[in-house]
Amino acid sequence: MTERPGVPARELSDEDLERQGVHAHAMRHWVFLHGTAEQFRTHTERMLELEQEYLRRHPQRTWQGSGGGAATPSRDDRIRDLVQTFSRAVTSLLDEEPAPAAADGSARDPAEVQAALLRRFAEAPGGRLHKLEAHQIARQLAPDSHLVARLYRQDPPLLQAERDMRVLTDAGRSWLAAHVPTA
Repeated sequence: MTERPGVPARELSDEDLERQGVHAHAMRHWVFLHGTAEQFRTHTERMLELEQEYLRRHPQRTWQGSGGGAATPSRDDRIRDLVQTFSRAVTSLLDEEPAPAAADGSARDPAEVQAALLRRFAEAPGGRLHKLEAHQIARQLAPDSHLVARLYRQDPPLLQAERDMRVLTDAGRSWLAAHVPTA
């Protein structure tokens, strides 16, 4: 495993081990959606390290406890955990580097961003991109994470969904031709 910040799981108290493990499981979805592949890998490794240590110490339990006999956390403890999780997520977002377009203080025109994304579809073989690639390109172009969804939900749709692929429609090609000057 790689070097990770933080106290090794075997050195944590039972309470800290369970608290960090629950937090790691709760943050997994956020890291998957918004983090880099490296952040997701590191987060997953840490989560598994915590879980394995917890299960080594308590083989009859899970992260949620042993069942009916386990004391449930108080309402205050649950609220405190939620606030801490939210606080860490917000802090993490604020610590991220600003998007390249926003770094110089100029916001990109939505039509320009839409044209840049559709141009990438037009350059792809058959006007098709995998949905993950399409969303990755959209995130590079603008901080708006709903750019791709808007393109296939508008009337007429500029993109259409075909299983895991996003495909440029005839309406999308027409929009692109009308809004992008040819060289």
